[in-house]
Amino acid sequence: MAEPAHPKVKALNGTLQPLGGRSTVAEQQTNPALPSRAKNSVGSPNDTAPPPGQTLTGKQEHYLKRELLSRQVKYEISELASTTALQRFGAPFRSDYGEVAPVDSELPILRYIFVHHVRNFPFLDRAREKEFWQDKLQVFLEHFAEKHISSSEDRLEETKRRKLAMKAEKLVELMMVSGIPTASGYEERIRFSELEVVDAGANEQGLLVNAPEGHAINGWDVNVAGVRTTSIKRTVRYHQHAEFIIRVRQAGNPEFYVGRRYGDFAKLHKKLRTELPGKILAPLPRKNRSSTQSTFLSLGGDDDASSVSSVSTQNTTTPDGSVESGSLRHLMGHRRSISTQHSSPRVSGEHSRESRERVILYREDQRVSLRAFLRTFLQNEQIAKSKAMQDFLTANAIHPNEEEFIDIKRRKDMDQKRIEEQQRFYEIARQRARELDVYMEKFRRDIVESNGLSKLFKEIKDKEKIEDLTIEYQKFAEWLRIEVAATIYHLFLAEDNSPELFAQAKRLHSMIPYSALRQVIRFANPAAVMSGVLDLFLAQPFGARSLAQRAFGMTLNDGIKSFQKSIDAMAIKINDPVLCEKLRIFVNSPEDLKDSIRASAVSDDVDLIVAILRSDEIPPELTSPQIGTVFNAYVAWINAVENTDDSMKAGASLFANLKQLLKMYTRQRDKACMLSLIEEPVTLQLFRDLFTIFYEPLVRVYKSANVYSSVSDFSTFADDMFTVLAQAQRQDVSADPNQTVQSFIDLCARHQDNFYKFVHEVHIHDNGLFTQIMGWLEGILEFLRQGPRGGKLDMNALFQGAVDMSSIDRSAAIAEINALITWQEARKKWHQDKTRQKMAAEHSSSSALSSPPPGSNTFRSSDFGLDEADVAELRDSEAFESGDEDEEEDSDEGVDPIVVERKRRVRRQDHLRRTAGEPVKPVVKELEGLREGFLSMLRMVLAE
Repeated sequence: MAEPAHPKVKALNGTLQPLGGRSTVAEQQTNPALPSRAKNSVGSPNDTAPPPGQTLTGKQEHYLKRELLSRQVKYEISELASTTALQRFGAPFRSDYGEVAPVDSELPILRYIFVHHVRNFPFLDRAREKEFWQDKLQVFLEHFAEKHISSSEDRLEETKRRKLAMKAEKLVELMMVSGIPTASGYEERIRFSELEVVDAGANEQGLLVNAPEGHAINGWDVNVAGVRTTSIKRTVRYHQHAEFIIRVRQAGNPEFYVGRRYGDFAKLHKKLRTELPGKILAPLPRKNRSSTQSTFLSLGGDDDASSVSSVSTQNTTTPDGSVESGSLRHLMGHRRSISTQHSSPRVSGEHSRESRERVILYREDQRVSLRAFLRTFLQNEQIAKSKAMQDFLTANAIHPNEEEFIDIKRRKDMDQKRIEEQQRFYEIARQRARELDVYMEKFRRDIVESNGLSKLFKEIKDKEKIEDLTIEYQKFAEWLRIEVAATIYHLFLAEDNSPELFAQAKRLHSMIPYSALRQVIRFANPAAVMSGVLDLFLAQPFGARSLAQRAFGMTLNDGIKSFQKSIDAMAIKINDPVLCEKLRIFVNSPEDLKDSIRASAVSDDVDLIVAILRSDEIPPELTSPQIGTVFNAYVAWINAVENTDDSMKAGASLFANLKQLLKMYTRQRDKACMLSLIEEPVTLQLFRDLFTIFYEPLVRVYKSANVYSSVSDFSTFADDMFTVLAQAQRQDVSADPNQTVQSFIDLCARHQDNFYKFVHEVHIHDNGLFTQIMGWLEGILEFLRQGPRGGKLDMNALFQGAVDMSSIDRSAAIAEINALITWQEARKKWHQDKTRQKMAAEHSSSSALSSPPPGSNTFRSSDFGLDEADVAELRDSEAFESGDEDEEEDSDEGVDPIVVERKRRVRRQDHLRRTAGEPVKPVVKELEGLREGFLSMLRMVLAE
């Protein structure tokens, strides 16, 4: 690595390592999880001889194929950013090189996916080759590539395009590795049967998030534990208000309580908006004054302290903090209606002192809604560490009295009973689903066999009622009833935020004019309406800009102007027009010059700002004092980031402002590029064509299937669902779970015929659209199960041919393949251990919800041609990589650059901590000699 340009920077090299860098060869050799040579390790792939007549073992074949396919997929997806990418696809895209045959395509994998799984999609198969694919889509994508929108490296953050590209890369690799077989038939993967056991228990989270305690989130274990009433004197009279008692516990500290009114939660929400501008915050639950009746056991006969409502036992607090006993009238006013006792209806043939009491839990629904609200906020690390949250959870601690502790105990018991009921509900639903296993297995075999999906939809199309379906499909409908019932229960009853969701859904349902909507849908012509709306927005009278262009342009122009104001303000802070101009010229420079300066920054191990400002290729040239100022600011920046005492923060402000200015210039240029892209006529033409291609077939189905009649059916279902939910809410938590389960299953059974009628009518009048969609899906499944029609990859012939032609050294290549196998094996074991550790840390107690939901194991990835080991490896590669980066990066706008850099390094350290001990992929050089031969073979296999 080249020496930094400044001696002070040289001493700080250790702080400037690039993010996510690979370990050196020396580090690989010292990694205990990965032996340096596979042939010297126990259980080495070399311990197994190749089958007769073969050069490679089954595992060597597979992991050689996987490595070569992975490299090719990475190359092809990276090439999509090139302006000539589509020209190298071949038909239907035009090319300056003439017709590109499939065997000559530089991007054979993406060409195959496009030709077989994109172009023949039931909507896009009607698009014309020249008018749509060449003159519109190709032109638009080439223009977009020419804009060179900023990348992740420019912004020092993962852009959404980068994340999508990485996800697409993994999925395409999985598809190709599972779909393209090897010719020998001996292909073999590393398998760990115990991995399935680990994955089966990965859903242990279940309802434990609703537990009253033991659920720490970012260092805070909080629970809205109780509710008390307080009296506040306004003018003459005292006014009573509900105050929620919050139990707070932090690691290593004793628990304590704070009291907060609903208005305090609203103030917290407002303060967080001020402290974290731009942060997307969950809405505050609506105020809910309803109370909940519940039955509790009372041991030892009459006990006034335990037989009265939590409302009636609350002392009131005057403004000066003293406890007021003058609320006797309030207490007596509730005793008559809530302190009645009766013997337990469940006691049969027993005579005990056990009695049951009806208790009103004041503002119970509001309590659990606010708990869900708090815990949702605490899941974001930035919010959990904010000053507003710190003050809200710690300021003005209180000491609950005896009656309030009784209320807290009751609500804790209520939470526990609620969780136990939910566990029993799911267990009963799971047991009923298991009774269908025999039929579901037959249904699975029918679906996964050839043309199984087409047979299913043909059955739906031919049979008018569920009763007419074959027994396997009827049982599948019964399984669906259980699944839908469990989903409704989970959404509207099981979660802490269920009361809020239930109230919102019911309110929305009451506002929708279903009758008017039904008539509008029945008599309106949606095709004509949408065509007219489309013409209104996309018409360009006399060549002027369309309404859509004006709307998009106005939004982008506002963004550009907003950035310009921020840029002008930042330039005043920097107070050096030469430095600002140099950054602006860099942002608008050609891409080859930008790449050269970025490479210089990496090679010299300096920040991009330093590389830009010292470059002679970008005018204007800096003077010696300016260069010294920049480097001193750079050194101060490094120290300010590394040291939290902020002693050098003032000196680093110049460099921090320069970094912020570069980011502003970059984003302003991005918006300008997008504006120019929208202004181009081809963009509107492409939008119109896409809308027409996808909308018109659906409109034809919509009109012929009389969809309007389903509006009334949905309204009836919603009315019935809210009635069942309200009844379940009124029931005591000790109600029979069998009855609760059955009530939700009966709800689904009452309306299943209307739903099936809708699906049946749509399929009758689909004009073959759904049949085409099923054929398209089965084409993908056929590739995954059988591979491409062009043949298989003969990895033995490829390897032996390269050895015979001296393209590779046999022993070195075998050693690299074996090292890859050993690395994959060590990586699987490492991931298994990390998963077990994570589960042990997060779930200290077992739960009845630890097993998967009913029916979740009905289908397996192998049923659809995806090898389960390949799917497990894909999950392994994505594990421990995401964290909270998405949320953190979204909130970086407008934050101090030093704070942003510290957060970025904290995220990096967190990633390193989560991946500590992960085996490092060995260096692969010798296998590069197989690339050309493999590419030729891959083209032949995919050329159809």
